[in-house]
Amino acid sequence: MLGEYPIEGRGAAEIAASVERAVGAGSLSPGQALPPQRELATRLGVNPNTVAAAYRVLRERGVVETAGRRGTRVRARPASTPREWLRVEAPGARDLAAGNPDPALLPPLGAALAEAAARAADRPTLYGAPGVAPALGESARAAFDADGVPDGPVAVTSGSLDAIERVLAAHLRPGDAVAVEDPGWGSLLDLIPALGLRTVPVGLDDDGPLPEEVERALRQGARALVVTDRAQNPTGAAVSAARAHELRTVLAGHPGVVLIEDDHGHGIVDLPLRPLAGGTDHWVLVRSTAKAYGPDLRLAVLTGDAVTLDRLRGRQRLGPGWVSHLLQDAVTWLWRTGAVDPVAVAAAYDARRDALVSALRERGVAAHGRSGMNVWVPVPDETGAVARLLSAGWAAAPGARFRVASGPGLRLTVSPLRAEEVAGLADAVASAVARGPAPAGRTD
Repeated sequence: MLGEYPIEGRGAAEIAASVERAVGAGSLSPGQALPPQRELATRLGVNPNTVAAAYRVLRERGVVETAGRRGTRVRARPASTPREWLRVEAPGARDLAAGNPDPALLPPLGAALAEAAARAADRPTLYGAPGVAPALGESARAAFDADGVPDGPVAVTSGSLDAIERVLAAHLRPGDAVAVEDPGWGSLLDLIPALGLRTVPVGLDDDGPLPEEVERALRQGARALVVTDRAQNPTGAAVSAARAHELRTVLAGHPGVVLIEDDHGHGIVDLPLRPLAGGTDHWVLVRSTAKAYGPDLRLAVLTGDAVTLDRLRGRQRLGPGWVSHLLQDAVTWLWRTGAVDPVAVAAAYDARRDALVSALRERGVAAHGRSGMNVWVPVPDETGAVARLLSAGWAAAPGARFRVASGPGLRLTVSPLRAEEVAGLADAVASAVARGPAPAGRTD
């Protein structure tokens, strides 16, 4: 018995599944110690080697970690407990937690889908067709060229996370380390342990990852580095020209590292892209359509070195095969007809974000939001601040969804925010940050 949860099973697979179910259900908490192997073997009446095998399976799945004298513990961010459970129950509150784009800034899709359907009726896509529709590939490559991204083949995946997962799987093996921004994208922080990989947090400021932090992570053995070029989630950081130069210098000293650049802000950010690619043997730059054209399109384009793209496309052919050419043709139509005005969209998000950051700073509250649709507010008491904001009618995303080793904070998505609401929200945040413990009630 561990607490009130009995770990059960006679074989290694059964024991591992029992622990994983408990972690997924919350019966075993992040950081909680599992029984020593011999002790659990005695309880279950099995050989200690059976428990050792079960614990090894759990480590490979990213559920537990071995912490020296502290024994085997549930990971702080176990793969079985995705960050979606760290949500705010917010009936009736203004939702600044979901992280969605403003629907009013998304283009209507009817004409694009109708055009794609008409093409499919005339020339249906059949087995053996190329994975990348030629028109989409041409448009994507032209856009990469315009932003100074090194030459390379183009691939299409079902969103940014799909691309990142495929690149990591193409080069890394369970137990390898991945350097990631901290705070960073919660879904990525879930994905890495789910692949059996280790997370190495890298600090950042408004100009992107700190070069000394990247150097430290790579010297510690990180085999891959993931960088968000613009509109970093949750802080809004954007890699500046000076920072890009510093980071390229660091990467030049580690040519074996796999560099993954996430440019999900393409189409909603007016800051120029400062690509880092070119100093490592293997690299990709990924662009998703989710923020500018709508999450339901589920499409991302990427380019990179020939070996990485060949591995990615080869493995993709053995799974989904390709991303629907209906979606690819619809996105091409949206691009070529200028269905989204990136300057106007960026200006809309800039105005809301900058107004909130300025209002918070006027009230003595530090806030970060250089680009994109999010503002990050460091706080001393994350739970209390989230609860107090909720009682004031505002739902904020708790920073625990985005952190590994960095301090607590709140993420506020400005997409739903109206100009007349900024002052009231800033007052509520200032009050929530300044006050003490959280009131009673659920906040996660």
